Amino acid sequence: MLTELDYLPEKFLQVEASELHTILRGPTLIHLPGRRDAPLFVSILLHGNEDTGLKAMQAVLKKYQNQLLPRALSLYVGNIEAARAGMRRLEGQLDYNRVWSFDADSVITAEHRMMQTVISIMAQRGVFASIDIHNNTGLNPHYACVNRLDDAFLHLATMFSRIVVYFTEPKGVQSGAFAQLCPAVTLECGKPGGIGGAEHAASFVEGALHLSAFPTHPVANHDLELFHTVAIVTVPNTVSLSVGDISTDLCLIDNIDYYNFRLLEPGTRLGVVAFGCKRPLQVRNDAGNDMSDHYFENREGNLLTKQQVMPAMLTRDIRIIRQDCLCYLMERLERNSSA
Repeated sequence: MLTELDYLPEKFLQVEASELHTILRGPTLIHLPGRRDAPLFVSILLHGNEDTGLKAMQAVLKKYQNQLLPRALSLYVGNIEAARAGMRRLEGQLDYNRVWSFDADSVITAEHRMMQTVISIMAQRGVFASIDIHNNTGLNPHYACVNRLDDAFLHLATMFSRIVVYFTEPKGVQSGAFAQLCPAVTLECGKPGGIGGAEHAASFVEGALHLSAFPTHPVANHDLELFHTVAIVTVPNTVSLSVGDISTDLCLIDNIDYYNFRLLEPGTRLGVVAFGCKRPLQVRNDAGNDMSDHYFENREGNLLTKQQVMPAMLTRDIRIIRQDCLCYLMERLERNSSA
């Protein structure tokens, strides 16, 4: 399932994400040499509709087309078939950013085995740091995500953005797996095609390639806005869903994604709930407990917040909500927190 190369395929620097299938047979791990041997690992297109990572890496590699990279680079190009269709994942496919680890009772798939192979290869190569580049479909600032609060992880993250989100759910993400090997970060670069996303990611990757080591001192408080995801919000499959169609069980307000990274007061209206729909949302905290009634209520057909909440990744894209979630809920995290 995995192709491993030690060269950059012809036309890689020119193709669109939807054209990668014409030069790559499938998921591909490309190793390129650099002045420092310990490689920087970068993963792109784990979600096929998120092409900022490809554009960013094309920009970086074009710059160094006729010279040696500052550091060795291992580039993993993920869900090429979904990229061909312009989708996060194809119907029936596993999410390429949920299969990097598994529990003892998990069903092990070819995708799980592929990611374990990638991890093993990079461990043997002494990976220096890991970067996973993503887009999202709602209005969000550019921000970085980490799975550990170690100083090296936070230094790497704040090279991209002062906004950093610490998360431990969902499981199986690339950054969580690579956090066992090296400082690892996920970049959220706004919408695909958004202003500055590819340029911002390219600048960050180039900066990481030039790093010789990570500082050992803590990141200064004024350089960091740290948040912690405390719950994930999904819409049950039994609940019909729309933006703007009041005939569905749950009709979200038209500008729902404007609430991302905003502190919402209790009573903030998120949508309209049809008569007879008892539970339009399901909210699970990191421990897997149902927190739906803690955070939201249906008051006379209006879906309202019950607590102060700060959402991230709210989107108007119904397909993405079905394939992933409606949003994550966050709290500000103090540096001396034990979380």
